[in-house]
Amino acid sequence: MAEDFDYQQMLKGSLYQAANIKPENTSIHGKIIAQKINREKISNKEKIISLERQLFGNFGKNSYVVPPLHVDYGRHTTIGNNFYANMDCIFLDVNQIIIGNNVLVGPRVSFYTAGHPTDAQIRQTGLEFGKRIVVSDNVWIGGYAVILPGITIGENAIIAAGAVVTKNVVANTLVGGNPDHLIKHLGKKEHVFWLIEESKYFQTKNEMK
Repeated sequence: MAEDFDYQQMLKGSLYQAANIKPENTSIHGKIIAQKINREKISNKEKIISLERQLFGNFGKNSYVVPPLHVDYGRHTTIGNNFYANMDCIFLDVNQIIIGNNVLVGPRVSFYTAGHPTDAQIRQTGLEFGKRIVVSDNVWIGGYAVILPGITIGENAIIAAGAVVTKNVVANTLVGGNPDHLIKHLGKKEHVFWLIEESKYFQTKNEMK
């Protein structure tokens, strides 16, 4: 296959196998830059910002991420103007993380685009997926919040510290809390769903040969 099938699947939000991504498209480049940032003296802010411009897909004016920071790819994250993120944030960007202007992020906030099949048998194949996260303008996200795959946060919204965001957030609202409750039982229906998704993956991959 001329193209990097699994890398393209990943960016589309479809099932992919990370182990099959070609070396030139893996996440190692971003991780190396992140490592350099985290080793830099905190007083060398200009140097840190210069490295952050290399790390992220876009890095707006007057933006800054306080080290240490952690990424998967880095380049799949785009950041607008006047962005500030406090220390120890995680950008797990197997898919896009799109952040607007004037966004404030507290310490140890996690943006997780990555997901895995909820069927254990399919999970063992190494198939996984990623769903895009969008953070609109003027959002404030409190420390230790977790933003899950596929979430869109509307303009001017506030995410309280420690919140686990499992569904889209409407503009001009404040949300908080951890919805840690039983959602569904895992059984045959779940298994059949992921078997179908697995079949689609291999069918699409074979068509690309």
